[in-house]
Amino acid sequence: MASCEHAESAEHAEILALPVVTPLRKDVSLDRAYVARVRAIQHIEVRALERGYLDEIFVDEGQVVEAGQKMFVILPVVYRAEVAKARAEAEAARIEYENAKRLADKNIISPAKLALAKANFEKAKAELALAKAHLKFTEIRSPFRGIMDKFHVRLGSLVDEGELLTELSDVSKVWIYFNVPEAEYLELAPKLEEIKQRPLRFRMANGKIFPHVGKIDTIEADFDVETGNIPFRATFPNPDLLLRHGETGTVLLPEPYPNALLIPQKATFEVLEKRYVFVVDDQGKVHQRAIQVAAELPHLFIVSEGVTETDRILLEGLRKVRDGDTIEAKVQDPTEVYEHLEPYAE
Repeated sequence: MASCEHAESAEHAEILALPVVTPLRKDVSLDRAYVARVRAIQHIEVRALERGYLDEIFVDEGQVVEAGQKMFVILPVVYRAEVAKARAEAEAARIEYENAKRLADKNIISPAKLALAKANFEKAKAELALAKAHLKFTEIRSPFRGIMDKFHVRLGSLVDEGELLTELSDVSKVWIYFNVPEAEYLELAPKLEEIKQRPLRFRMANGKIFPHVGKIDTIEADFDVETGNIPFRATFPNPDLLLRHGETGTVLLPEPYPNALLIPQKATFEVLEKRYVFVVDDQGKVHQRAIQVAAELPHLFIVSEGVTETDRILLEGLRKVRDGDTIEAKVQDPTEVYEHLEPYAE
């Protein structure tokens, strides 16, 4: 009789009291991360339009310049002289044309000579306009508001027509390009129009998030045959000019999971590349069950198959039990558990 009581007490002593928790339903969002590069919406080369000595520089490297602001002047002495010469020739042609017109009115000269005088006058006016254009080209002005890049020439340099002086970038808005792998593109393709409305974030090289959000506005036509990626382009406002042409970072594309079923990562274990949980029934019996993980959050898994929100999942002590064991289930408050999850190692 005593031995039977001892065996019964030993059996009860072997029943472990372990915490269990139910899955949590919650709207969550994950970020798809893509390496990205920043491009100015306008980035141009500023080149000399005439040959000559660089006479004046009115700006500096890195300076913000306004549209129409004077940046460089090519020595204009020769071009001013050409304008003066063309103006004098135009005036002479005008006088000849007016004299010819008076003579033609009196039938002293033929209409052909009048037409020739008029043609010479028009030619002289055209040559004056051309000379003025050449003179104007000695002044190089900014075509838009932007940031100056480094100078490729210095004051007093002899520059040729078309020689590169500097670059100019308009970064009031920026285009951010990022590459999407083919498999992900095919996953995103059916909902591209909806994805274009999602607010994108940009994580800069220092790990901080850029304070303005952007949106996808275009996708290039072809995949890169070498990488298997297709470039996406997003536009971000950049009112403080923080982002610059050529900068790098990471685009974060939000992926919403409405009414997602969440379980703690530490409540799962892996066998032969499949993930499982222990579900505890009302009698305290442990059942091993396979689950399908849809996505991963910090300390949490989003589960698409395998458990329901009413199942009681073993939270700790997974190595202490086996399928079919009986435990004493200590039900935990899901809100408290999910707020204080810590990293775990399998």
